[in-house]
Amino acid sequence: MQSLTEEIQSFSRTRLRKQCTRVTSLSGRRIIETWKGSTITVVEDPAPPEKMLGYVPDTSWDLQVGVVKPYLLLGECTCSQDAAHDFGTLRKHKVSHVLNVAFGVENVFPDLFIYKTVSILDHPDADLLLHIQDCCDFIQQARSEKGVVLVHCNAGVSRAPAVVMGYLMSCDSLSFNEALSLVKSARPASSPNPGFLDQLRSLNPFFPVGG
Repeated sequence: MQSLTEEIQSFSRTRLRKQCTRVTSLSGRRIIETWKGSTITVVEDPAPPEKMLGYVPDTSWDLQVGVVKPYLLLGECTCSQDAAHDFGTLRKHKVSHVLNVAFGVENVFPDLFIYKTVSILDHPDADLLLHIQDCCDFIQQARSEKGVVLVHCNAGVSRAPAVVMGYLMSCDSLSFNEALSLVKSARPASSPNPGFLDQLRSLNPFFPVGG
């Protein structure tokens, strides 16, 4: 039996097995991406027309529990980036500002909404507090302009709720428990990762970040 070191030393790209990935577009078009070593080929998936079904993004919000403050929204949907990409949903809820704290998610309506992108990794070791002041400044700007802010990440579970908690603690002087309770009441699925929670516990609500 080879040791891990021996397996690494004997690694060769030419011995990699061919891998296939099937991709389905919104229209239902399906393609097959095939990797062999460092080469990729793309072909149409010859699926019968009756089976070529697309997918429907979930852009629904439950505003009964979706409002943290009159000016601050958390998308109550399976993946909050879907709501951020749905123009009708944004207009319906009178969103004027969008705070994008996801990583690698595009701002699709730059001419129609005021965006702020603060890319944060959803990892316990990521420095959340490093970005809180930037996020707070943007939300405060929106408030001064009588706007409504959508705070979104990818799934609306960890990063967006953590940022909203940081804002509530830094700018509205809420305690950790008060901010967590308010965010969870607005979005029950909220579950910031343990590292973010530890950092937020260290925040003193009477001394805002950067102050």
